[in-house]
Amino acid sequence: MKLILQRLITTDNSTTGQLSVDGETECFTLELPHKDGLPGSAIPAGTYQVVLAPSPKFLQSRDPWVKKYAGKIPHIQNIPNRSNILIHWGNWPKDTEGCILVGQTHTTDFIGESRTAFAELWEKLEGAVMNFDAITLTVVDRPTQEGPHGI
Repeated sequence: MKLILQRLITTDNSTTGQLSVDGETECFTLELPHKDGLPGSAIPAGTYQVVLAPSPKFLQSRDPWVKKYAGKIPHIQNIPNRSNILIHWGNWPKDTEGCILVGQTHTTDFIGESRTAFAELWEKLEGAVMNFDAITLTVVDRPTQEGPHGI
């Protein structure tokens, strides 16, 4: 399975992109601002392996919806100078410490319907894992400065 994250807009607070799965548009993404690829920034452009693995943070949640996915969260592997970078739900830049958030709607520095987008993406990722299909994520930069009107 091939995931492609095409970055679209960067602001001082976030980077918004669009994620496709095997060539089909899936959802929007929200990351930290596009800076240097180090912690506190969006991850560097490149191609990475994705695996489903437990998340200690989400395993501690009492939310039944979160607990459903906590044992198999998408982890992005081998990012230079980074670790424990995930794909998960969230709406605002404050909801990520370097991970990629997914959502079905977007405005400047925000994505909405995140849990729905995550659940739909997760079903596809789980299907790939069950079929012993490797999952890769290719991140492509194309950030531009954006004003308050959004994408």
